[in-house]
Amino acid sequence: MDIRVATPELLLSSLSEFLAAQMGLHFPRERWGDLERGIAAAASEFGMADVQSCINWLVSTSLTRNQVEILASHLTVGETYFFREQRSFEMLEEHVLPEILRVRGETGSRVRIWSAGCCTGEEPYSIAMLLDQLIPDAVKRNFTILATDINPRFVRKAAEGVYSEWSFRETPPWIRERYFNRRKDGRFEIKPHIRKMVTFSYFNLAGDVYPSLWSNTNAMDVIFCRNVLMYFGAEQAREVVAKLRSSLVDGGWLITSPAETSGILFSAFTAVEFPGVFFYRRMASGAPRTVVAGHRLPAFDVAPKSLHPEELIAPPELPGLDVMRSAPPLEAPREPAQVQEMEPGAIHEQKPDESEAPRHRARTCANQGKLAEAIEWCERAIASDKLDPASHYLLATIQQEQGYTDSAAQALKRALYLDPQFVLAHFALGNLCLSQGRHRNAERHFGNALALLQVRPHGEILPESEGLTAGRLIEIVMSVQSSLLRGRKESA
Repeated sequence: MDIRVATPELLLSSLSEFLAAQMGLHFPRERWGDLERGIAAAASEFGMADVQSCINWLVSTSLTRNQVEILASHLTVGETYFFREQRSFEMLEEHVLPEILRVRGETGSRVRIWSAGCCTGEEPYSIAMLLDQLIPDAVKRNFTILATDINPRFVRKAAEGVYSEWSFRETPPWIRERYFNRRKDGRFEIKPHIRKMVTFSYFNLAGDVYPSLWSNTNAMDVIFCRNVLMYFGAEQAREVVAKLRSSLVDGGWLITSPAETSGILFSAFTAVEFPGVFFYRRMASGAPRTVVAGHRLPAFDVAPKSLHPEELIAPPELPGLDVMRSAPPLEAPREPAQVQEMEPGAIHEQKPDESEAPRHRARTCANQGKLAEAIEWCERAIASDKLDPASHYLLATIQQEQGYTDSAAQALKRALYLDPQFVLAHFALGNLCLSQGRHRNAERHFGNALALLQVRPHGEILPESEGLTAGRLIEIVMSVQSSLLRGRKESA
């Protein structure tokens, strides 16, 4: 007979508080039964004999990435399917994307979409398929689809792009026929041109810094964050929503689950009511709190012209999804009201404050998606101090975001010439080589970064990272190296 000893409530309360602080996962008293069952399942992976021993050990330790992975796999639900909550995708297709495409056709900048809490990939791949339907040669267009999740196991499964029948349970048959290949084992593998549209990465909405140019979480046009906020406590949810708002461009959209609709939580947004669903839009102060679809929707700052999708200019091809843009964040997030906004072209009309360096101004512009202005501020920074490796490093990151990979590589090499121990430049050059399929060069640069990191204290904050520790970057580098090793074994 299996006699299970009840876990003391005080211990469950301590664990709940610990998970909220470490991972942002919220387990109120009414969910302590779920929490206990999840920890019971995780205990054996941690080498613990029982739940109480496991909890006592967890609350007294600092979680490593591998431990977060184990906990997330047992405490978060990976239940999703393609085109889930179909009404949201319909409104995205009919109302939101056409306007974004017109505006981006005017400015020539990227269309940027973030699936925050992507689970096993069905959501971001659904977005990619929708874009492919709107623009047949979407892979060659200027799109970024970032997909992140706190559960690295989900991220790896998503990157593989292989699904069972269950992921198609409310999906029209033609979607599977058009975008998937049937495997011998009966499962379905997403076609390469859709897979290449999405970049997957591990990301902790509760603990990581965003918006950030380096983690690619800045200047988003659309953020999907559906069925994620339910895992957070009230205060944590408010902080996450504020950061997500800061990650949007002016006029950008936040798409949540209908079950997460809240006038209080999203009070800083303009709520746009569509048939059967609310979207939230980042607008300037003074905009109406609620807009009903069918009335004129608030416009982007840039006045759109009547451009058809096929008139858009094709940029350089996007890197494949094997590249994990888990590079460190540059700048701590700010509340939107605290960001110093600059009009396009203002760089020609005003001088920076003496107390604010051009490189800092370049960061601010880059995090707002104003890449042309950011480049100009970088060039000013370099002109004032040609021997500063950090300015060359920042320039490289912005150039890579623009798709100018050759120029970015040259800027990174200049940064390393000036400072051979610039860890982040080694890591960035490794990522750049990886995106170009130059895996041997990538391995060499990642190896250089790891060798430099291992002689540093794990808690040391790395220069130009705004909070990233040497220990955290070691975990990221080793994760990428592990992926490269698996790729070699699979191709052998």
